[in-house]
Amino acid sequence: MKRIVVLFHDRGTPASRYVVDDLADCWREDGHEVVYLYGTKTFVPADLLLIHVDLSVVPEDYFLFASRYPIALNAQVRDIRKSVISSILTDPHDTWRGPVIVKSDLNYGGGPERVLASSGLGENFHARRLVSRVLTRLSGRAEFNSWTKYRVFDSIDEVPRSIFRRRDVIVERFLPECENNLFYLRMYQMLGDRWTCTRIGSPKPVFKASTSVSSEAIEPHPEVKKCRKQFNLDYGKIDYVVNNGRPVILDVNKTTGASLAVSDARVRAMRRHLAEGLYSYFA
Repeated sequence: MKRIVVLFHDRGTPASRYVVDDLADCWREDGHEVVYLYGTKTFVPADLLLIHVDLSVVPEDYFLFASRYPIALNAQVRDIRKSVISSILTDPHDTWRGPVIVKSDLNYGGGPERVLASSGLGENFHARRLVSRVLTRLSGRAEFNSWTKYRVFDSIDEVPRSIFRRRDVIVERFLPECENNLFYLRMYQMLGDRWTCTRIGSPKPVFKASTSVSSEAIEPHPEVKKCRKQFNLDYGKIDYVVNNGRPVILDVNKTTGASLAVSDARVRAMRRHLAEGLYSYFA
């Protein structure tokens, strides 16, 4: 039996639902002990720790805390802002003349940062300072704080110049994957040596799994597998599309959310398969 620690932010809410909760259920079914820690005040000896801090930029204290464990997953995933991971950022001087999309720079529209602030900003000085800076940039600017509010423009020239001066949003070339009048998104999830990859479709250009109309299991693109190594992602999810035969990374997530109930047998099987990827670190 192994002891596995999942490290959340000190103001993380136990009521929140993540994929890791389903994985933890699988580990417990296999006889392992899973401990959830909130913050870095309490050290619990364990065989492995997974950093699961739901912020776009993780404070350094969590990595220092994780270094005390013999195995620490996602110990090099510090910053997943789109301005850091995107390769298709654009600006008014770009020669690109196709459509563009305006998005929040922060994961999940900065929602986790706002929740953290409303709960008191937590125990950590560096975390408080980081979140305060983020919220200052977001103050009074709610038009892009959700994926439902992302906006596609026909060209760069149509984007208000004030958008390019903002630090809370990014502008990317809009390079969709289209087929049979549907837009497609590919979701590559991984843990250790296990992975799943699903392609979902929608008639709308901006969508999530919850609003998709089709779903199929696929092989991940080989270049996206290489990107996983580039991002040092032990556990998480990469969203991407394939445009003109080349993969385009849209989002990197290390704290993937989940629905409140996992009733679909296929989803349960996918979570079980993913959960067993943890054991590759004990081999």
